[in-house]
Amino acid sequence: MTEYPKTQCAIQIVGPDEFIVNDHKAIDPVGPHQMMLKVEACGICFSDTKLLHQFNTHPRKSEIISGIDVEALKEIPSYRPGTEPTTPGHEPVVRVVEVGEKVTHFAVGDRLLVQADWKHLRTAKSNAAFGYNFDGALEEYVVVDERCVVSPDGEEFLIHVSEGPSAAAVGLIEPWATVEGSYAWAERNHIADGGRLLVVGEGTIDSLTAEHTPAEIVRVEVVELDSLEGESFDDIVFFGADPEGIEKAALLLGTRGVMCTVLSGERIDRKLSLDIGRVHYDFTRFCGTTGSDPAEGYAWIPANGELRENDTCAFIGAAGPMGVMHTMRAVTSGVKGLSVVGTDLSDERLENLKKVVGPSAEKNRVPLEILNTSTQPLEYGYTYVTCLVPVPPLVSQAVDMCAEGAILNAFAGIPAGTFGDFDLQGIIERKIFMLGTSGSDVSDMRTVLKKIEEGIIDTTISLWAVTGMAGFGDAIGSVIKRTSGGKIMVFPMLHDLGLTPVTELAEKFPEVAAKLNDGLWTKEAEEALLASAK
Repeated sequence: MTEYPKTQCAIQIVGPDEFIVNDHKAIDPVGPHQMMLKVEACGICFSDTKLLHQFNTHPRKSEIISGIDVEALKEIPSYRPGTEPTTPGHEPVVRVVEVGEKVTHFAVGDRLLVQADWKHLRTAKSNAAFGYNFDGALEEYVVVDERCVVSPDGEEFLIHVSEGPSAAAVGLIEPWATVEGSYAWAERNHIADGGRLLVVGEGTIDSLTAEHTPAEIVRVEVVELDSLEGESFDDIVFFGADPEGIEKAALLLGTRGVMCTVLSGERIDRKLSLDIGRVHYDFTRFCGTTGSDPAEGYAWIPANGELRENDTCAFIGAAGPMGVMHTMRAVTSGVKGLSVVGTDLSDERLENLKKVVGPSAEKNRVPLEILNTSTQPLEYGYTYVTCLVPVPPLVSQAVDMCAEGAILNAFAGIPAGTFGDFDLQGIIERKIFMLGTSGSDVSDMRTVLKKIEEGIIDTTISLWAVTGMAGFGDAIGSVIKRTSGGKIMVFPMLHDLGLTPVTELAEKFPEVAAKLNDGLWTKEAEEALLASAK
């Protein structure tokens, strides 16, 4: 058995908006199915702030209801559902330092990237997740169970990585993967086979059911919608333009549901109040047609949210941490004929965006324009718009900037249950597809890892600051207040290091700054930090 200290330094969320830095948290024992992971580094994510605010009401903090035997859960010491204190941190790179006798997929010495969403383990409204209802990586050592990180179909949620990249570069893969996932998510342009289909009003659906078969078809008139309260449907086909009726019907959309509004020549006479938060978190989608055949509405749903040749792209909020990633992905995508506009309200942040992304845009011959929209607002005509600011009116305004056939990526995490006023008439007329995605999967993370290994991207362009445990409060505060200039990487083994922007390393740790590459993080700088800041 490997020898460890009995206690460690850890961040623990103990209640809504309440956390502690616990310098004597017990190190959990390793059972037969479990592994001890030593944390090299872990990024702080805006999602951590949601867990901090919501704590036990967060859907990923609740108890697991399926996917693993209840008796097995009792054997996992790091399982922390409900009101139990939990260690956050779901963007780490870790090292296996001990394995139980029944572990078969991993070995001591493996360097791993964690995919935090353990999707085969279901909670009432979501799935189990590392750093939520299981202790995460904002501690020095963390135990995981192989039955959690390997699904029944063999998918592994721990991804092997080489010794080449720095811990910061690997730890930053997860947020980059959520960006990748927003483009790769497969959309559905037909009714769900085996799903529930609601048809509101009079009209024919033969074109929809010719090749796809729902398990149930429910037909109602608009006046009967109230009787369906509490039910959910995979598809809703609404015949007509009654705004109140469309709003009521939209409330019945299930997770990953699609609503098709069939106008048959009528017009919706006002903007509609739609749940934009569910577009992001529940993957709900809206389509429609000005004609009378609902298949025409489904037909213009794209296969995914990928950039297309000759797209004119606008990234609203491009100078924030996630915006930089989206903008960099666009200019390095290799898609022919792209032009890119990045916006923000801060000249300082925009200057950083230009510094970070500009050279890659120039190298790849992608026109890049940087705009401060407080003085130069965007105008109509973009074929791809990504909104990185979690403000419903901004997403609504983005619709007005979209040209015919545009994709609107509502990337910012606006909470489900948050409504905005949307021009659904314009969305249908101009065939604007509004999508949103939450999180990533293993394939997205592997895609980003491959791009790092091939030198297409350097994830550390997103790194704004480093910290040890002592700086966590300042770090999470800067994320909440949106004052950080990018991502923050925590090195749990460094107990006393405060929040240190990379730009201040020359003053505080000149030996670390000397190892930077034109101001960007390197593995050599990381090694120097770990050596000098202990």
